[in-house]
Amino acid sequence: MKQIIGWIGVGLIVSAYTLNVFGLLRASDLTYCILNLLGAIGIIVSSYAKRDFQPIILNSIWVIVAIVGIIRSAT
Repeated sequence: MKQIIGWIGVGLIVSAYTLNVFGLLRASDLTYCILNLLGAIGIIVSSYAKRDFQPIILNSIWVIVAIVGIIRSAT
């Protein structure tokens, strides 16, 4: 189950990036930030289950950036 959560996380981040590249979402859009936030959390859950700490650190930073983006898009 945790592996599935990780794959969903990857899919969310790749989807957000793809939609941004094709001009369907801006990086400042709330949806973009939420997709990245949820994606990073999914990868953290999966990585923690495997005790793989490099993705945990990277995606923890990604979570912080996404939260800042959410706050900025709300104002």
